[in-house]
Amino acid sequence: MDAIPRLGTGVKGLDDIIGGYPQGRSILVTGDAGAGKTIMALHFAIESARKGLKTVYVTTEEDETDLRIQCASLGWDIDELMESGALKIIGLSAIRARLTEAEIHIGIESVKGNLQKILAEIPEDTEVLVIDSIGSHTEKLTTHEFRDQFDLLIYELKKRGITALIILDSATSMEFNEIALYAVYGAIKLIKRENPYTGRRERVMDIIKMRSTRTPIEFVPYIISDDGLEVIENPDE
Repeated sequence: MDAIPRLGTGVKGLDDIIGGYPQGRSILVTGDAGAGKTIMALHFAIESARKGLKTVYVTTEEDETDLRIQCASLGWDIDELMESGALKIIGLSAIRARLTEAEIHIGIESVKGNLQKILAEIPEDTEVLVIDSIGSHTEKLTTHEFRDQFDLLIYELKKRGITALIILDSATSMEFNEIALYAVYGAIKLIKRENPYTGRRERVMDIIKMRSTRTPIEFVPYIISDDGLEVIENPDE
């Protein structure tokens, strides 16, 4: 059987370790606040768009302006990618805010999350998708409801041949992480910790799983520089 084609992660040094993200599969990214989840996702989206792949970035917490500001701070100009249609940003935070305001105004309980609402926003010609993040669409879901909805989301994305990077925020991850891990093709956790040998604070990624890939058992150290995320060989240098 032929090997699954790979798409570049956009993160310097990461492709050397995992060979890229398997095409047409979904990868889960979890991690601490400030660990660089959004930056990692932007790396992938921009890399894919530059390669000519129809790329959609769904943001549920921020809006397009916030993402543009973050890109600009890292020296990434996405205007041309946006204008050409290679990259599309879909902001769902405003819709969510209006729904919450309506619920408060009429005094009803907030409705349950629905991951299929995200899927409904994705254009038919999408080849690469980032969802940042699914946490806001899991409100009041039971474990069984989350499993059913998440499994269906992953199934539909695979059926459409979409390569997806799905971010699960730390709060939601504590409740649904184990369930999500079983459904996705790969999973990476970004960690901020104190180095037990040097006592210094550092960032490392745990490549929990990546099917059809030889993954390292050891943590992979990385930094967030002026150019974004970058895997490093020696964190003490």
